[in-house]
Amino acid sequence: MDQKPRRTRDLGIAVGALPTGPLNAITDVADVLVGHVTVDDGADLHTGVTAVVPRRLSAGHPALPAAVYVGNGYGKLVGSTQVDELGVLESPIVLTATLSVFRAADALLTYLMDRHPAGVSFNPLVGETNDAHLSDIRRRPVTEEHVLAAVEHASAGLPAEGCVGAGTGTTALGFKAGIGTSSRRVGVDGSVHTVGALVQSNFSGILTVLGVPMPAAELVPQHDREEPPGNSCMIIVATDAPVDARQLGRLARRAVFAMSRVGAAYTHGSGDYAIAFTTAPQPQQPLPEAMIDPLFAAVMDSVEEALLNSLFMAVTTTGVRGRVQHAVPHHRVLQRLVTVGRAGQRQGPGAAGH
Repeated sequence: MDQKPRRTRDLGIAVGALPTGPLNAITDVADVLVGHVTVDDGADLHTGVTAVVPRRLSAGHPALPAAVYVGNGYGKLVGSTQVDELGVLESPIVLTATLSVFRAADALLTYLMDRHPAGVSFNPLVGETNDAHLSDIRRRPVTEEHVLAAVEHASAGLPAEGCVGAGTGTTALGFKAGIGTSSRRVGVDGSVHTVGALVQSNFSGILTVLGVPMPAAELVPQHDREEPPGNSCMIIVATDAPVDARQLGRLARRAVFAMSRVGAAYTHGSGDYAIAFTTAPQPQQPLPEAMIDPLFAAVMDSVEEALLNSLFMAVTTTGVRGRVQHAVPHHRVLQRLVTVGRAGQRQGPGAAGH
């Protein structure tokens, strides 16, 4: 199957009725940057690093309000307990492969120490999913140079998606997956705010698009497939809304809930985590609870679309031991949506916002 990677909306599939930001990406949230470094030898190594860098942390702000939600704790999220305890993010967020997470954390420590020469305690935040199905994970090829490059070269443009950075070797829902991103803009308490999501997809289940199940065995029936081990998902949610750490925990929960919309199985071996932070200056009073529903909707829709982008932007990949993971065949997804009468049904008046 030879097809061009295409984002969900480029296929005519829109999730929800809320408008997106200009890029339909997490970088639509002001001062949020994304960087990737891909480690791919075309044979046994398909891995890398993805960094989400809040620029305000490098502009004299020691911390941002943040929260972590653990859907299932079968993973290695370095630094999460301090975020839980203090409700703040003190470093860029780095994603990589499971056995490279510790080297990545040490590299991020180097980055933080260089910027704070008098510091004696730091909390690098590093998450992972297991890409061993397609990459020789025991080689631990991610180096300090890879991590520093991803952080230092992060930009505010549209992040690359699919088989790039920490998503180079990941799989999800029976197909090749990777990195995906999306955003929404919502009115809250008289102001317009942005919510953005970035995901590293690597989990099991049955692909579901706009509520329509699309099993891999039916979309790609001619190919044998093996269920990869270590199924997990990392989700990062950023916003500029004036919410506190406790409210960010509520947003993070919705991010993990959104995985169910695309068919996640939430299995025993799936490490499903969401990290949420805000770049907004902290007011004396956070957003009233009764006004938070639009942010919930924005998180659910942006995460769902980011997950679909992580799949639709991936390409068929042959990895270690000759294993092949196929891309989602776009034409068959569209055919099935048309057949069941669902094509475009969830596209509202403001959905095509980018």
